[in-house]
Amino acid sequence: MFDHLLRGLKDRLLTPVARILGPSLSPNVVSWLALVMGLACAGAAWGGQLGWALVLWLVNRTLDGLDGTLARVHGRGTPYGGYLDIVLDFVVYAAIPIAIVASQPTPRYAVAGAVLLGSFFVNAASWMYLAALLEQRQEGAKAGDELTSITMPPGLVAGTETVVFYALFLLWPAQQVVLFWAMSTLVLGNVVLRLGWAKRHLRER
Repeated sequence: MFDHLLRGLKDRLLTPVARILGPSLSPNVVSWLALVMGLACAGAAWGGQLGWALVLWLVNRTLDGLDGTLARVHGRGTPYGGYLDIVLDFVVYAAIPIAIVASQPTPRYAVAGAVLLGSFFVNAASWMYLAALLEQRQEGAKAGDELTSITMPPGLVAGTETVVFYALFLLWPAQQVVLFWAMSTLVLGNVVLRLGWAKRHLRER
């Protein structure tokens, strides 16, 4: 919901770091390093080390923002880099709830975790295919002067909200199941909103 507002701020904060790192560092290396930090976060969450998990989550998100900024600052952006970035993001997004459920193997955790991951699956289909159609119609990222490789149709939960929810999972373990259900509901709300928008907009041609 807030990604479009905060993406420019993120770039302003990370551009000096990207300049210090220089053009020799591949943005894809940063993406892979972000994955390592994300999986380490999942491992810490599985082991009940939620404080370390939170630190690693924030490092993962910082690196995930840095790879794109690094690519833009040094003119090293590629379609493959954008593709790699989103695939590795989804690995981390799946690994952390799985780790939390594995650390609390009870039916209520299992059901809430399964619904959360299922909502991610449906949400991914709702925005990725819509983004592909918008790119095909030349109404995608370039048409809207977006900083991402492809357009990111807005929703109730996007990158910014995911950062907040995952941080809350780690900060507020007593409410993890409630937070899982809350995030699932909002993510599925994304799907409903996009279906309505697509039904209206894609009929225009």
